[in-house]
Amino acid sequence: MNNCIFCQIVKKEIPADIVFENNSVVAFLDVNPTNKGHTLVVSKRHFADICETDDSIASEIFVKAKNIAHMIVRAVHADGFNLIVNNGSVAGQVVMHTHLHIVPRFRDDGLKQWPHKDISKEEMQEIKNKIASFLKE
Repeated sequence: MNNCIFCQIVKKEIPADIVFENNSVVAFLDVNPTNKGHTLVVSKRHFADICETDDSIASEIFVKAKNIAHMIVRAVHADGFNLIVNNGSVAGQVVMHTHLHIVPRFRDDGLKQWPHKDISKEEMQEIKNKIASFLKE
């Protein structure tokens, strides 16, 4: 038996408040929501993280998340939303199964944006060059 909680939800072995489902993805309300309407869009196939996920499935997750997010905003009267993928435990990924968070946002909800770091122009240029060279491989 697979111990992955999202695989168990996909197989209907444990209950979830499913808001959308097709052949590739399932979306359900997060049991530990950041805000009301917080929803997870999950690949039906098990992939540990977004980097391991087939491109077609990753695309499907984002397209469905965009459409679902719009409906969540309407349902909970949110002022906006965040789409978040935590990739790896250091980034906050708790369940090692590809998923995307749709977090409805409300004015004065108390959630803060990412802090910013000062990085020199020289270091930015070096990083840009490394990324570009890796993409050419």
